[in-house]
Amino acid sequence: MTSTPAMIETDKLSVSVPSGRWLPFGKTPTLDILVEVSIALRVGEIVCMVGESGSGKTTFGRALVGLVKPSAGRIALDGVALPDFTSRSFRRVRSQSALLFQDPVTSFNPRQRIGSIIAEPRHITHAGSTKREDIVGLARKAGLAEQFLSRFPHALSGGQARRAAVARALSVVPRLIIADEPTAGLDVSVQGGVLNLFLDIRDEFRTTFLVITHNLSVARHIADRIVILYLGRVVESGPAEEIFRNPQHPYTKALLDSEPVPDPAHRREEPPVIGEVPSLAARPKGCEFHTRCRFAQDRCRTEAPIKTDVSPDHQVACHFPLAATKAASIPNLRLVSR
Repeated sequence: MTSTPAMIETDKLSVSVPSGRWLPFGKTPTLDILVEVSIALRVGEIVCMVGESGSGKTTFGRALVGLVKPSAGRIALDGVALPDFTSRSFRRVRSQSALLFQDPVTSFNPRQRIGSIIAEPRHITHAGSTKREDIVGLARKAGLAEQFLSRFPHALSGGQARRAAVARALSVVPRLIIADEPTAGLDVSVQGGVLNLFLDIRDEFRTTFLVITHNLSVARHIADRIVILYLGRVVESGPAEEIFRNPQHPYTKALLDSEPVPDPAHRREEPPVIGEVPSLAARPKGCEFHTRCRFAQDRCRTEAPIKTDVSPDHQVACHFPLAATKAASIPNLRLVSR
């Protein structure tokens, strides 16, 4: 997978927004939502971006297609950088991308039938035929029976709405699909069907996926690579198997140890209280995770860590990465608020 070319990549991509506060002399303070995020999404790869709520995951997905304007950095499509961050520059990316929103029903026109919703992107982009049989074919690829095409969005279940959203995304034959919390609110059995559908689409069309989630079970099921985001910064990234087997950042291990274990006999050792998520308006100095890290030392409080290579495709931003042998023996870390 390392030798596979990048379909789209970012280099030190940052997003800042006005904080809403007012300062004299016309200065407007800003909040840094994303800070120098560098990621390559390779052709036919499923990348899961994982982090707590407010970590900047959704903002990154929107920034990739220009729904949120980046404040700095670089985006390149097939190795060619966008000249700027105007709508015109993002047309190249948008024409090859599709978004799956967290709540698919609210992204549908409630007055349109599902068949019309699936066909609409083709009407707009002229990406293919809008004949009935072709729309039925798209629905079947997404696992949606023909009978649902005549229904309105409110008449679909959660899983059916997800599949209709996937069919709509496939109508423009995208090279990149950005899925924001694709299994939120679904039963476990339905979640598995949606994730298996993603795998089938990837295998058939070599589609690149960016899956935004806080659910590590989702990442464990489908991810080729995992990117861990904390306060808008990438703290660890690497192959999924390696991240699960050998997490190197304390935050990554805390997320993994917070995963539910379906065993009534399993008991976790309760860790000490380790504080709350810091405000973006008052980012901690040094390593931004040090206020919640059980292993923080003086250096962590004053000096920001830089990325180091754990293996050729596995990077971590931590002054004191968890060694492979130590990671297996340290107590469970759960993100507990004070």
